[in-house]
Amino acid sequence: MDRAATAEKIAELIAPFNKKGITITEASTFAGDLEWDSLTVMDFVAAIEDEFDIIISMNQQAEIETYGQLIDAVTRLQG
Repeated sequence: MDRAATAEKIAELIAPFNKKGITITEASTFAGDLEWDSLTVMDFVAAIEDEFDIIISMNQQAEIETYGQLIDAVTRLQG
Protein backbone atom coordinates (compact mmCIF):
# COMPACT_ATOMS: atom_id res chain seq x y z
CA MET A 1 0.00 0.00 0.00
CA ASP A 2 1.45 3.37 -0.96
CA ARG A 3 1.66 6.38 1.35
CA ALA A 4 -1.50 8.04 0.01
CA ALA A 5 -3.60 4.89 0.46
CA THR A 6 -2.12 4.39 3.92
CA ALA A 7 -2.96 7.99 4.85
CA GLU A 8 -6.53 7.54 3.62
CA LYS A 9 -7.02 4.37 5.67
CA ILE A 10 -5.51 5.95 8.81
CA ALA A 11 -7.85 8.93 8.34
CA GLU A 12 -10.80 6.52 8.41
CA LEU A 13 -9.47 4.86 11.56
CA ILE A 14 -8.80 8.15 13.34
CA ALA A 15 -12.32 9.53 12.80
CA PRO A 16 -14.02 7.77 15.74
CA PHE A 17 -11.19 8.88 18.05
CA ASN A 18 -11.41 12.52 16.93
CA LYS A 19 -14.08 13.51 19.46
CA LYS A 20 -13.53 17.26 19.04
CA GLY A 21 -13.77 17.17 15.24
CA ILE A 22 -10.31 18.67 14.79
CA THR A 23 -9.17 19.09 11.18
CA ILE A 24 -6.29 16.64 10.87
CA THR A 25 -3.14 17.70 9.02
CA GLU A 26 0.26 16.02 8.68
CA ALA A 27 1.47 18.25 11.53
CA SER A 28 -1.42 17.42 13.90
CA THR A 29 -0.18 16.01 17.20
CA PHE A 30 -2.02 13.31 19.10
CA ALA A 31 -1.31 14.65 22.59
CA GLY A 32 -1.53 18.37 21.82
CA ASP A 33 -4.04 18.90 19.01
CA LEU A 34 -6.28 15.89 19.60
CA GLU A 35 -5.74 15.91 23.38
CA TRP A 36 -5.55 12.12 23.57
CA ASP A 37 -4.70 10.42 26.83
CA SER A 38 -2.56 7.28 27.03
CA LEU A 39 -5.58 4.94 26.94
CA THR A 40 -6.90 6.53 23.75
CA VAL A 41 -3.45 6.25 22.17
CA MET A 42 -3.28 2.55 23.10
CA ASP A 43 -6.74 1.89 21.62
CA PHE A 44 -5.84 3.76 18.43
CA VAL A 45 -2.51 1.94 18.07
CA ALA A 46 -4.32 -1.38 18.47
CA ALA A 47 -6.74 -0.37 15.69
CA ILE A 48 -3.82 0.57 13.42
CA GLU A 49 -1.98 -2.68 14.16
CA ASP A 50 -5.09 -4.76 13.46
CA GLU A 51 -5.96 -2.95 10.24
CA PHE A 52 -2.47 -3.07 8.74
CA ASP A 53 -1.35 -6.36 10.36
CA ILE A 54 1.76 -4.75 11.83
CA ILE A 55 3.33 -4.29 15.27
CA ILE A 56 4.32 -0.82 16.44
CA SER A 57 6.86 -1.21 19.24
CA MET A 58 6.76 0.96 22.36
CA ASN A 59 9.97 2.67 21.20
CA GLN A 60 8.40 3.47 17.83
CA GLN A 61 5.24 4.77 19.52
CA ALA A 62 7.31 7.13 21.66
CA GLU A 63 8.87 8.64 18.52
CA ILE A 64 5.55 9.18 16.69
CA GLU A 65 4.09 12.54 17.67
CA THR A 66 2.28 13.70 14.53
CA TYR A 67 -0.17 12.27 12.03
CA GLY A 68 2.46 12.58 9.27
CA GLN A 69 5.01 10.62 11.31
CA LEU A 70 2.41 7.91 11.88
CA ILE A 71 1.72 7.61 8.14
CA ASP A 72 5.45 7.31 7.44
CA ALA A 73 5.94 4.69 10.19
CA VAL A 74 3.00 2.55 9.04
CA THR A 75 4.16 2.79 5.42
CA ARG A 76 7.65 1.61 6.47
CA LEU A 77 6.34 -1.21 8.65
CA GLN A 78 4.26 -2.57 5.79
CA GLY A 79 7.45 -3.04 3.80
